[in-house]
Formats: sequence, structure tokens, C-alpha cells
Amino acid sequence: MNFFSNIFRLCVMYALASVIGVLMLIVTAFTIIFKGPRWYFKRNVRNSRPECMEDASLGSHGFLRTQDVRLHYVAAGSCSKPLMLFLHGFPECWYSWRYQLKEFKKDYRVVAVDMRGYCESEVLSGMHNYEMSKLVGDVKGVIEALGYSSCVLVAHDWGGLVAWTFAMDYPDLVDKLICMNVPHPDRFNEHYYDNIRQKYLSWYMIFFQIPVLPEMMISAGDYDSIRDCYKGDQMGLRNKQNVTDDDVEAFKFAASQPGSCSAAINYYRAWWRYPAEPRHNPVVTSPSLLIWGEEDKAFDKDILPGHNKFVKDLTLKKVSGASHFVQQDEPVIVNIIMREFLGSSE
Repeated sequence: MNFFSNIFRLCVMYALASVIGVLMLIVTAFTIIFKGPRWYFKRNVRNSRPECMEDASLGSHGFLRTQDVRLHYVAAGSCSKPLMLFLHGFPECWYSWRYQLKEFKKDYRVVAVDMRGYCESEVLSGMHNYEMSKLVGDVKGVIEALGYSSCVLVAHDWGGLVAWTFAMDYPDLVDKLICMNVPHPDRFNEHYYDNIRQKYLSWYMIFFQIPVLPEMMISAGDYDSIRDCYKGDQMGLRNKQNVTDDDVEAFKFAASQPGSCSAAINYYRAWWRYPAEPRHNPVVTSPSLLIWGEEDKAFDKDILPGHNKFVKDLTLKKVSGASHFVQQDEPVIVNIIMREFLGSSE
């Protein structure tokens, strides 16, 4: 993308962000009026992990350093087993993989990381620290720090964008790739620019480009938006009992750590501000599984066709009725699909 086209794209994006920002300011004002400033500005201090995050059956907590950042992770299973590495999405943390950690720890060394800036991983200031090359570098560093030469890479949402990109950049480090409810980044860009509905569904990505207000709205009412993701109808979670109140508290703990909310939003800011250079051959060659909850409210369903030109060996499995958070909404089905894929691709 040349300099002038990038400047034009950013001008259009910030103009749209300003319009959405004004609308969100109006929403904020009405929320404060009707729910009261005490509710809106309430923020509980969370200095220690909720009990559910200390569940020994999920694994043990650890930290490692890669590149310029200290990352937190939870690991289980024998170190003699192959590595299965999990990358979470927004607005989550390692804990979103709790059902998969328990299921696969007997066959793999399962490791779920907090991506940079999230939960207990180190927060770095400045959106440039969250551009794709940094995120991809973290994955490589984690694999090396854990003493492995490759892995089964499992990812969801934002973690999936990183995983697709990592598989393109480092195919020898990915034995198999499993992504959930996230398209290949080139397929997303292609669909986003051609599809009005996807632009509408992705309005929040534009909104996140403005400063301060997105963080304020996400954290309002002691991070009530986090609860809405799972307990409300915002994201259409079908099996709400699979995300308990304790689980919601775990995700609130992650979002409320100092600087974590801004860091998570900086992923979106960096995506627009520092776009990846077009690849000559943006094809993933590792055997790949794309699991898709069909009631996803973040992506248009028409984004699925067209993936074959970006993924050489693709298996697509749709989960009827499941939401964007498919691995938590339908963990039993997801785990079965994963096992079938891993077995067939041995």
C-alpha cells in the first residue's frame, strides 16, 4: 500500500470514527443519566486471581520472556508430549480455553498464553507495540522458550488472525492449525472492502480508533460489557450456563488489570495504523481446520466461501446454533471436531 493511499484510508477511517464517537458520546450521556454516575464509574479493584483461575486441573501458571515482553501462560500435560499452543481472542484471556486444556492435556503439552497486554502478561505503551509483526514474533518466541520446534496451533478471534499470519510466516513451526470463528486475514480484507454487511458488523473496529472513549465504555459499570458478551444477547451465546458468573469474573479480572483494556483495544488500532505489507503468496500450507459457530454476530457468514485460495489444505466445520465464542458455547462438539481433525491428519 503506497503512502498516499494509506493516508487517504486513514483519513476516511478517522472521519467515520469521529461520527461513531459522537453517537457513542450520546449513548454514554444517556447511560449516565438513567443508570447514574455511581454505576457508570464503578470500578472494582482486582488484585488477585479469582478462585476459578487457580483450578489445578487447568494447569500451572508460569511466565516467560520473548522479544520485548513478559508473557503469562498456563500449562498442563507432560513436557514429553507434542506442544498444543492456544491463542485467545478479544475480550478474553488464557481462561477461554479451559474446556480444551482439560480435554487435551493427556495427549499434549497444552499451553494457553495471555497475549501481550492481556490479563497478567506485560502491558507495553503505544499502539506500535501491538502491530502484527510483534504478535507473530511472540508466538515464535513462546514455542522456542518452551523448548519446542513446532506445535499444533489453536486460536480464536484475534488470536486466530495472529495464528493465520504466523502459519504463513513460519510454516515449519506449525504442524497443524486450528482456528475458530476468525477468517484468514486476506479473506477478511477482501470481504470487508466488498461487503456492506461486514462493514456494519465491524463498526466497533472503527470506533476503537478514537482515544479514551472505547476504554471508558468497556469498563463502565465495573466492566458490565464483559458480562453482556456472555450473559446478554449481544454476542448470542446459546449455552450461557457454560460461562458461569465465576467465569465472567475471570474475564473481568483480565480486563481490569492496569493498562489491559487499552492494550486490547490497541490491537485494533495497530491493525489499521500499521497494516501488513501484501504478501506475494499469502497461502497457509499447514493442514488447517476452521471451526465456525454459525450464529456469529461479528462476521458475515458469506466470508467463509473463498478461503480455499488462501489455505492449501482446509477443513471447514460449522457448528449449528453456536455463537462467536464457539469453544465455550459448544465445548463438547468443538473438542470432538478437533480430535477428528488431529486424528485424520496424523
